Amino acid sequence: MLDIAQHHFDITANALGLDDSLRTVLRSVKRELVVHFPVEMDDGSFRVFTGFRVQHNIARGPAKGGLRFHPAMTIDDARALAMYMTWKAAVVDLPFGGAKGGVIIDPRTITTSELERLTRRFTTEISLIIGPDRDIPAPDLGTGPQVMAWIMDTLSMHAGFSVPASVTGKPTAIGGSEGRYTATGRGLAIVTVQGMGDRGLDPDGATVAVQGFGQVGAVSADLLAAAGMRVVAVSDTSGGLYRESGLDLAALHALKEEGGRLSDFAPADRISNEELLGLDVDVLVPAAIEAQITGANVDRVRARVIAEGANAPVDPDADAVLADRGVLVLPDILANAGGLVVSYFEWVQDLQAYFWAAGEVNARLREVMIRSYQHVRAAADTADITIRDAAYRIAVDKVAHATAVRGIYP
Repeated sequence: MLDIAQHHFDITANALGLDDSLRTVLRSVKRELVVHFPVEMDDGSFRVFTGFRVQHNIARGPAKGGLRFHPAMTIDDARALAMYMTWKAAVVDLPFGGAKGGVIIDPRTITTSELERLTRRFTTEISLIIGPDRDIPAPDLGTGPQVMAWIMDTLSMHAGFSVPASVTGKPTAIGGSEGRYTATGRGLAIVTVQGMGDRGLDPDGATVAVQGFGQVGAVSADLLAAAGMRVVAVSDTSGGLYRESGLDLAALHALKEEGGRLSDFAPADRISNEELLGLDVDVLVPAAIEAQITGANVDRVRARVIAEGANAPVDPDADAVLADRGVLVLPDILANAGGLVVSYFEWVQDLQAYFWAAGEVNARLREVMIRSYQHVRAAADTADITIRDAAYRIAVDKVAHATAVRGIYP
């Protein structure tokens, strides 16, 4: 993932004609903290875990980014994702820099009490560099509102008073924002419908396949269906489902809420994740993990629009092939920025202690996503480049300008 992130930056830096000094600064992360910390397990034993927090750039504001609890988490992942967050904040014009972090752990393998102790100890270890005016964590893979609540409470105990703006994505009972859970999927659906309109595709009756029926994929599937589209395929780690007439999303949600897997769903045909990527659909939403569409399988991809719900699901080799074929790829730093936008709204609400209704949050999110998409679309049309290239040029140019104006201290 780091190779892909730096590849996109290098291509953009060349196009913008950035000087070598700015390239050196922006291609590297600003700060990274690696911690090894003990946690007492329920049986009284101790285990040592490894965690990271990486900040890429803070020229435009405090760092912002998720915390991932995942067994395959690496510091290179954190570096890449922190860089993506910098560009994501810039392309939707938010006053944030990029950060990312996490712990090497599968949270499903430990108890709730062990997870709480791990979270609180990890928070204490990285409290040196996080806080509402420095670096504001948010949920990512393996974390959610409860983990954010423990982080906020730990930081508040250190401060001696409540600091709700120290994290976003927390429960509404302690300062979380309405609309935060659905924000990434909602933003993706908004951008997808805009992109389809530009390609002359009518959402009414258009077909959609969604890889990754988690928070982002499931919400976007619901909202695309509400826009009149027919969701014909979805998948999770257990495999995928296909039904030409459209899937019963309500039944799938009920199954997942009961702890079931998509493979348990009877009224549909079983397909693999790889088969899902090759379906003849109008829209493909890769919302699982990175590098799903590559040079090895891009020839089998038949979708006319690809909306990146995950970070870097299309690698550069595949990206070039899709561009040559005229496929509209809505890039991750724009398409899945809705979560970051509403995290910004949550941070602002916490700082002001003044909260908005769900309707206002969703309306403001829609305004930001449409404005950002139209800005990127116009830049792409003017320069005759792809949406991805336009988004990166806008984002990198903003960050480069802010970095140059601030200068280097001392």
